[in-house]
Amino acid sequence: MTVMTIGAIVAVLLLLLLLAKSTIKIAKEYERGVVFRLGRLIALKGPGLFSIIPFGIDHVKIVDLRVITLEVPQQEVITSDNVTVKVNAVIFFQVMDAQAAIVRVYNFLEATSQIAQTTLRAVLGQSSLDELLGGREKINQRLREIIDRQTEPWGIKVGSVELKDAQLAESMVRALARQAEAEREKRAKIIATEGEFQAAQVLADAAQIISTQPAALALRYMQTLLDMGSNQNSTIVFPIPIELIRPLLAAPVPMPAPVATTNGTPLAKLTEPVAH
Repeated sequence: MTVMTIGAIVAVLLLLLLLAKSTIKIAKEYERGVVFRLGRLIALKGPGLFSIIPFGIDHVKIVDLRVITLEVPQQEVITSDNVTVKVNAVIFFQVMDAQAAIVRVYNFLEATSQIAQTTLRAVLGQSSLDELLGGREKINQRLREIIDRQTEPWGIKVGSVELKDAQLAESMVRALARQAEAEREKRAKIIATEGEFQAAQVLADAAQIISTQPAALALRYMQTLLDMGSNQNSTIVFPIPIELIRPLLAAPVPMPAPVATTNGTPLAKLTEPVAH
């Protein structure tokens, strides 16, 4: 076998290898091959081994069918109550129709990202700051419904949309802190007032019951003195009911003067003159 023959065989083998490489394709389990034959769309290929016609007759686009995580760049949004907030989000979506994702949109990843950004600004612009901070579940659901409705013709199913972070200006953070402190003080005063009101009602009811029983009032008075005198180092000054000392304040009764007597007869009578 001459050298030229060996070279020809090697060249043929290389040609066959290149032909096989350009003809035989492999799609993984989570991939599908969208094939265009002379510019026309044909059936999907894969998963597994499939072949195409080389020399520019068939063109293949491999589409991943797994759930894709797309992070929405940070957006500066003005809420409905004129508060500027910087918000970013993350989208979880999946290609359900590989042919539609290739044929109906130029770049479905870029298109989904742009739709998410514009929808994020529109929805948050119609929401207040309180809704953004306290009602994220509703906002996430609304974002998912709007984005999914717009990407459905592209064969894309949006699973969920999650707001990641909301950044406020430093001045707004201080204002919210003062507002929260004022709200806490307001609730504390309301709770204290309600407690005093309930205590006053209970005391009024107790006083009404005790007033019908004088003995109960006296017992309560003595119990109060006992509680106040539990500390031996304390000095208690308490009023005495006027009824207890009124007899002592009455006018004194005059006592008769003593008279000297002799054998039981007053001396004054012995010295009186006898009438003749």
